[in-house]
Amino acid sequence: MNILIIDGQGGGMGAQLVAGIKQKMPEAEITAVGTNTIATQAMLKAGADHGATGENAVIVGCRKADVISGPIGIVIADSLFGEITPKMALAVAQSNAERVLLPMNICSNFIAGVDKQPTAKLIEAAVEKIDTLKKSI
Repeated sequence: MNILIIDGQGGGMGAQLVAGIKQKMPEAEITAVGTNTIATQAMLKAGADHGATGENAVIVGCRKADVISGPIGIVIADSLFGEITPKMALAVAQSNAERVLLPMNICSNFIAGVDKQPTAKLIEAAVEKIDTLKKSI
């Protein structure tokens, strides 16, 4: 299974996703794409198999992924404090991959009906969902 993790800022959420997935599914092939080099480096340090940075890396990665995961902002243009370009959001949204998105109520985006939860709980839920998806892909 080819998993694409997309993150921005410092890459903390992406790094936690990478570490959680690698712990639960060591055989998973993880490509980490950061909107900046700091985010990419954090995810590589956490154990991602491949890393790349920037808009084109997101677009290409979305074409090859079975599963895409990251904060929900990766499907919202101009989110993550402007790091997600419209082309990035479109590539994620139009990908044939399954998307496992973490609901973060930040950057002027509020997900109604989702209570604030610790990031660790969100990561745990995302890893469990990705693990169940491997059986159907």
